[in-house]
Formats: sequence, C-alpha cells, structure tokens
Amino acid sequence: MKAIQEVLRLHAAGLSQRQISQACRLSKGAVGKYLQKAEQAGLSWPLPEGMDAAGLEALLFPARRTAPVTAPVMPDFAAIHTEMRRKGMTLQLLWEEYVAAQSGRRVYQYSQFCTHYRAWKDRLKRSMRQHHGAGEKLFIDYVGPTVPVMDPGTGEIRQAQIFVAVLGASSYTYCEATWSQNLSDFLGAHVRALRYLGGAPVLLVPDNLKAAVTKASRYEPEINRSYQDLATHYGAVVLPTRPYKPKDKAKVEVGVQVVERWILARLRHFQFFSLPELNREIRRLLEDLNQRPFKRLPGSRKSTFEALDRPALQPLPAQDYVFAVWKSAKVSIDYHVEYQGRFYSVPYRLAGERVDLRVSARTVEIFHQQQRVASHLREENQGRYTTLTEHMPKAHQRHREWTPGRLLNWALSIGPATRDVVRWQLESKPHPEQGYRSCLGLLSLSRSYEKTRLNAACLRALKVGSPSTRSVKSILQQGLDQVQESPPKTASLPEHDNIRGPRYYH
Repeated sequence: MKAIQEVLRLHAAGLSQRQISQACRLSKGAVGKYLQKAEQAGLSWPLPEGMDAAGLEALLFPARRTAPVTAPVMPDFAAIHTEMRRKGMTLQLLWEEYVAAQSGRRVYQYSQFCTHYRAWKDRLKRSMRQHHGAGEKLFIDYVGPTVPVMDPGTGEIRQAQIFVAVLGASSYTYCEATWSQNLSDFLGAHVRALRYLGGAPVLLVPDNLKAAVTKASRYEPEINRSYQDLATHYGAVVLPTRPYKPKDKAKVEVGVQVVERWILARLRHFQFFSLPELNREIRRLLEDLNQRPFKRLPGSRKSTFEALDRPALQPLPAQDYVFAVWKSAKVSIDYHVEYQGRFYSVPYRLAGERVDLRVSARTVEIFHQQQRVASHLREENQGRYTTLTEHMPKAHQRHREWTPGRLLNWALSIGPATRDVVRWQLESKPHPEQGYRSCLGLLSLSRSYEKTRLNAACLRALKVGSPSTRSVKSILQQGLDQVQESPPKTASLPEHDNIRGPRYYH
C-alpha cells in the first residue's frame, strides 16, 4: 500500500505515468491501474485523515480475499527433546512417529523437522556478551594437565598443578606451578598473582573448587572463610561462577587454553627437578605470552594491561596476606581451647562457649561472636598450655602468684622453723605445686596467730616429726606452742663393781 500512496502523491504533483513508473520502479500498467482504482473510489491526494494502509487496501480492492493456507502442524519439541535423551533414540524415529500421529494433516518433511528442532534447541541457551570493566574482575582457575617434577635425591615424580589468573579487560595472564590445589597453595598463588599484577581487582571470580567455595550454590554460595579473609585484606569481593556454567568464566577458560598451548606445550620435553626451577621457566614463557601481539586487535596483553587495567586496580596493602585457617572449638571448663594437641587460654567467663580459632603460621587468634577475645603465639611442644594471667579468675590468679621461692621467703620472714616446715611440705610431694595448698594453709594461720607463735608451733611440729599444716594448726589451737618444755632429767648410774668411775681414767 505504500507504493499506491506514493503513486497518488506523485500524480497530484503533476508527474506523468511514465515518470511515476520510473520513480517508483513500477510498470506503467501498474501505475495506470492504481490511478484508475483511485478514481473509481473517489480518492485523491492527500488521502482522507485517519485512513491507514489497511483501509486504503479495503477501499481499492474490495474483492481481494486472502486464501487460507493451512500451516504444517508444529511438533512438540519439548517432548522430542526429552525423548532424545534416551539411549538409542534418533530424530528419524521421532519424525516418523510425529507424521503418523497427524492423521492426514499437513506435516513438516524430515529436513524441515530437523531444522526447526535444532533452532528450538539453540534457543534453550543464551550466550550473553559480557562486558569487563577495567580492573574489575580477576578470573581464577587451574589447568587440567599437570607437569611432572622429579626429586633428584629419590627419583620420585610428583605432579605440579598449574594455577591461572586472567584479568577481564586486558586478558593479562598470570600462571604458576604449585604442589596442590589445597587451601594454602591456592591462597598463596593468589598473593603472588596480585603482587605480579601490582594491584587488586574489585572482584575475584573463581571456579567452585573446595579451596574457594565450601558449599556451591547458584544463588548463595558459601565462601571458604580463609578465602574471604584474603579478599577482605585486599579490598576485593569473591564472586564464584555458577556451578556447571563454564561460560561465566570464559576469559579464564580461554586463558587456560592459551597457557596449555603456549607454555605447557613448550615444556613437554623438559625435565624439572624442583618447583622453583619449573616456575622460573614458566615466568620466562609467561612474559613472552603477555607481550605477543593480538591477532585481530591492536597491541598485546601487556600493552592493554598498562593502558586499561593497571590504572584501575586497587593499591595493594603494605603487608601481604598471611595464610590462616579457621576452626571451631568449644572452651573447656579450664577456660582453654585445644588445637593440634596444644591448649590456649580464653577469658574464664567463656568456659563452655563455642569460639572460632584463626590459626596462622605464628599466631592463634580466638574469636567469640565475631569479636577477638584472645591472641597467642603458637606453641610448638605437644601438650603444652599457654595461659594469660588476665584470662584467669581472681582466685586462680592469686594461686598462680605463689612459687616455691616466694613461699620460702614468706616462711623465713616468720621464722626459720616455719621455713623448714614449708621446705618439707614442698619436698615431700612428687611435684612442688602439690604442696602449695598446704603452704597456703600455713599462710592463712598467720592471719589468726602471731608470727612468734606460728614459728614456735612449727618448731614443735618438727620436733615431734609431723610438720604438716594440720599438726601446726592443732598445736596452735591447743596452745602447746606456749608450753615451756622442762629440761630432760639425767638418770644417775647405779653403783656396781664392774662399772668404772671417772677416777679410773685419771
């Protein structure tokens, strides 16, 4: 109908039918037919207000009718897609069943059936064009193939894992070899990668490996707490890819492929005898990889990184992240928590509570309800207790203040006999601390009795061979320390002829 409107407009402008046919690229007969139909309908240019193309067609060609065309029956592609998952199923068989079920109605031929099915299946997945801002995302993964490293002493061969990190905007790549994909190696590789880049991105985008994600989820993945610590230290956020969605990290997938082809493939004929030796060779080839010109874009990974990513990266903190693991523990009744056979104190009021331990190579930090309540240096000896005085109740602090030397000095200030009693109580036990209670009992007696009486009672207890706190207390209670002892009487010798007297020796 647009062509008819143009014919009427040009005719009203005074052009001949030949000129109109040339301008509209129509035959002269079609132009004459359109003008004749308009004249019969009483139409001229401009058209009446409100007349659209459909109204113009109905007015000029009232007898035109569109013959109904029956379209082929559209197959149920969802059911077909489900059936195709069955072992041995073919599209040929499903097409034959589709034709048989239509009972004479129009159907698609086999080639059209397959074309429509493939087009329907392609619509199930969408590939979104991802935009990567400068300095925004660092994609992280491990290469599938490993590199053998031989121990020169034993000949044992270990397989080294290859860690890969790729920046989203520039595709600038970092890789290194580690012994494993466990948490310490994984986080250590992150620290070295960020040091290589000279800055930190906004987002860390790892795969769902155990070192990064404790519990994978499409919507709310649970991030490993140590990994979260690292991200917080560098001012970044961990955003794992969705499970089974490799297109979410297409950048690093391509980076992994490039590392396999341009680095690992070149190392296949080398024999390495240590991990540092392998990493030195990887670093040399990595520099070459980042400086290789792009095939379809100007510049290289290195030049694009310098222009885009480096200025946008966050500055690194003054200190590298220190690897630490988290562990949940319950505080014992003695207000200590255990880690690998060593015991560390917490404030006594937390006895029986659940706490979190953050353990690094040198320290053990203890948190309760997200607040740090204690910090200790790691103990090396098995079974040892590390106790801070301020974590102890007041009574325990007073008890801990007493030592054998202090107890002996206190006893000597009362008298030598008291000191001897304290020494006996300390030495008569398998361990000096077992005698502390008895010694503290003597200390309590000094509050009720004078020093002279307590020392006299100790002297009497020593003479009778029972220098215990109970004996000393009993002597004081009965006042025996104040009783004057009479001198022992000397018995005279009997007279006898066989006994020589003193005169015999003169």
